[in-house]
Amino acid sequence: MVKDHHLCNESAQLHGQTVTSYVLDVVVVSLSLLIICGNLLVIISVIYFKQLHTPTNFLILSLAVTDLLVGALVLPFSAILSMSSCWYSGYLLCKMRDLFDILLCASSILNLCCISIDRYYAVCHPLTYKSKMNGCVTLTIILVSWTLSALLAIAINVRGKGEENLNCEIFVATKESSPGPIFAFYIPAIIILTIYLKILTVAKGQARRIQNTLKSEAALSKMEKKANVTLTIVLGVFLICWTPFFVSQGLYSMGRLTIPIVVIEAFKWLGWSNSMLNPLVYAFFYRWFRNAFTIIISGKIFQGNFTSANLCHS
Repeated sequence: MVKDHHLCNESAQLHGQTVTSYVLDVVVVSLSLLIICGNLLVIISVIYFKQLHTPTNFLILSLAVTDLLVGALVLPFSAILSMSSCWYSGYLLCKMRDLFDILLCASSILNLCCISIDRYYAVCHPLTYKSKMNGCVTLTIILVSWTLSALLAIAINVRGKGEENLNCEIFVATKESSPGPIFAFYIPAIIILTIYLKILTVAKGQARRIQNTLKSEAALSKMEKKANVTLTIVLGVFLICWTPFFVSQGLYSMGRLTIPIVVIEAFKWLGWSNSMLNPLVYAFFYRWFRNAFTIIISGKIFQGNFTSANLCHS
């Protein structure tokens, strides 16, 4: 008990030196509100407007729900626990935070993977897309991604049940949890990267065929540029947000590199910020979503029935 008390005081001193609680409060509240508001716009848009009732948008809806819960549950709990030097009496709260953290972050990444699969069939197999990615298939994919995330979160928490976590760190870096990043990040990241590279190759081939038909160099240049920019943004945002955390976590758990815990925590917050950027990447780039957001923010949905509105017009 004396040893625990010593570690607790040591943690409190370190905490006071590295974290300014007021700054953390502002950052957490701002990030949480941005995540919640951005994803809430996506959720309302897909549910309210009939034109957005498509398999692809239902996958985006699932992603938005996941990201909204990250902002509403994981970030506030993590901020509270981070600002507290000791949580002996908060063991259950800490474990619940870890459960939600792993569940929702894994679900968010798997939803991104599902969206890439949907885009693959839409671009590479357009003639059979509607039959392969119908409502039932989309619902099954969503349920599977959530189920896998839940099983992964439960498995990691159960295997790490006997471990003491005096400081309730916002990352898990133990031998018991080492398979977690493989299934939650590395495998989905490889799938996403492989699929989008394939999509990019196919898109370039389609653009060249159009060039041969229309003899238009401008059309080719425009299509290739749009494909390159879109895929670069999709891959770049995802990899920039999550790669630093999972790589540093892996090196830390293997003892290959001495990394300050505060750095790994900062990388985790960067990963959580992906939940704020996802609505921008997967929704704000499309005109119909932008028009839907305009109608919602302006309050027009309370002035009349816009469920059947044509969102393709500016």
